[in-house]
Amino acid sequence: MTNQVEGVRINKYLSQAGVCSRRMADEHISKGEVLIDDVVAESGIKVMPGQKVYFKGKLINEEEEFVLIAFNKPVGVVCTAEKREKDNIIDYINYPKRIFPIGRLDKNSQGLILLTNNGDIFNKIIRGSNEHEKEYIVKVNKVITDDFIECMSKGVYIPDLDKTTRPCKIKKINDKSFKIILTQGLNRQIRRMCKEFGYRVTFLKRVRIMNIQLRDLEIGKYRDVTPAELKLLTSKISSSTNGPRRLQ
Repeated sequence: MTNQVEGVRINKYLSQAGVCSRRMADEHISKGEVLIDDVVAESGIKVMPGQKVYFKGKLINEEEEFVLIAFNKPVGVVCTAEKREKDNIIDYINYPKRIFPIGRLDKNSQGLILLTNNGDIFNKIIRGSNEHEKEYIVKVNKVITDDFIECMSKGVYIPDLDKTTRPCKIKKINDKSFKIILTQGLNRQIRRMCKEFGYRVTFLKRVRIMNIQLRDLEIGKYRDVTPAELKLLTSKISSSTNGPRRLQ
C-alpha cells in the first residue's frame, strides 16, 4: 500500500487497513475525523510512504490480520456499525477486532450476513452491478399462487423506489413459503415485491450469500469463513469491480 511511490488515496488506505468501507471513509474524512500526520485529511488526498494516518485519534495499523466471518443475525439486530444505534450488529457480536457488515439485512429479518475488516472484499461483494447471488427463505400471510411466482420472477416495479427489480429465481416450497434468489439488494426488496401483489412477509431468512451457506449456524452465533469457502469466494469476485457504492 504505502510503499507505492505515488501514494494511496486516503479512502482506499482506510479501506485496505480494515477501518471501514471507502464510502464510510469519505464520510469520516468530511467530518474531520482523519489525520495524515498532524494535518486534517481532505477528500482525495494521498497517503505517501512514511506518513502516519490517525482515525478518530488512533494510529492506523495497515497490517491488520484479515477477518471474514459469517453471522446468523437474529431479528431485532440492526446491520450498522453506528454506535448510536443501540441494537447495532457490532456491539451485539462484540468481536475482538474492528469489523463492519457487508451490506444489510433489515431489522425484522434474520439469517446470514458477512462481516469483514477488508474494504476491497466489502465493495466487490456489495456492489449491485456485480450481480452476486443471495438466497432467502420467505413465508407470507396467505396462499401463494402460480401467478404470484411467475410475476415475481419476471421483475416487479416498486413505486416507492421508482425501480423495477431484476428477474430472479423463485420456487414455491409450500402453500405459504418460497425460496428466492436475488442478484441485487434494494431496500427491503423482498417485502416490497410481495406487497405489490397483496402479500405480507411474516418470516424472512437469508440462507446464502454467493457460495457462503448459513447451514446449521445457530441464531446469534458467528463462525470464520473457511479457507475453502474463501478460496471459492475470491475466485468468484476476482472479476468484480470494487468501486464504492451507496449502501441499501
